[in-house]
Amino acid sequence: MYALNRYWKVAACALLLATSAVGAQDFPARPVDLTVPFPPGGAADAPARFLGEGLGKVWKQPVVINNRAGAGGGIGAGYVKRAAPDGYTLLVTNPGLLSLPESERMFDRPPPYERSDFQPLALLVSDPTVLVVKADAPWKTFQDLVADAKKRPDAISYGSSGVYGASHLPIEMVAHSAGIKLRHIPYKGGGPSIMAVLAGEVALTASVPAAVAPYIKSGALRPLVQTGARRHPSLPDVPTSVELGYNGAEFYLWIGVFAPAKTPEALTRRIRADIAQAVQQDPAFAQRMSGAGALVDYRDAPAFNEFLDKDFARIKAAVQRIGKVE
Repeated sequence: MYALNRYWKVAACALLLATSAVGAQDFPARPVDLTVPFPPGGAADAPARFLGEGLGKVWKQPVVINNRAGAGGGIGAGYVKRAAPDGYTLLVTNPGLLSLPESERMFDRPPPYERSDFQPLALLVSDPTVLVVKADAPWKTFQDLVADAKKRPDAISYGSSGVYGASHLPIEMVAHSAGIKLRHIPYKGGGPSIMAVLAGEVALTASVPAAVAPYIKSGALRPLVQTGARRHPSLPDVPTSVELGYNGAEFYLWIGVFAPAKTPEALTRRIRADIAQAVQQDPAFAQRMSGAGALVDYRDAPAFNEFLDKDFARIKAAVQRIGKVE
């Protein structure tokens, strides 16, 4: 009886592997959903759309961009977590994937997902953020801002895209490294926080270079510092936080692609190869991202996972340091 049971288990495993391999070969047989857990027009939207167009060429199937916004990205990510692990529902998201579960735990709330609910497939973009002030602000350099903020703790305000979001975290990381305290004013998105600086409602904000470059070029905004390890090509004259000695302030607004955790390995290998073809072999993706002011930083799953490990350590420390923000 033991031998018979063992036989059936081995046979079942073999059948499952064979089915997965066949499924990977036939994939996709219908449209694929790329879920973006933020509203249209956000930092993840353009990379998702450009990737979708490239994958559509590779797959000969439509790729639908599904914007499922809400709860700081939790609604869309939760949707992908619950989706069938068959490759037809993928997630394109940003560092909020790592910060949201940590912030929810601080409030003793069950996170809508965990990082382990997803398999990383590929990193597409990893841009630093740049801290900007209105052009007529009194600070010519970031050092000027730091000196003023040390004289007036909690007096200088900044706008963010939301609590624990992609502009809240880097500003707090830079402020902590510089030993200053700024006043946080959250807005409903990165765009509104930029408009708040232009309107004089807050003194500064942070965003990716692509989002603020037009205002910098027009003379409406002044960049003070960027949060990458190296200077961004579109802002070669703007120093990095690392250059200025703030080593704990490295932050990237990355965009990556994920699949539900239980997606078969044969299928994820196939999708990863197709993403590589759409991003690396077709020059259209890089050209379009460059036109949008972003740099392609393609990394396949193993390298992307290493990147996520480092980023998670930075983000977790920042969220815990910020503490509870209602």
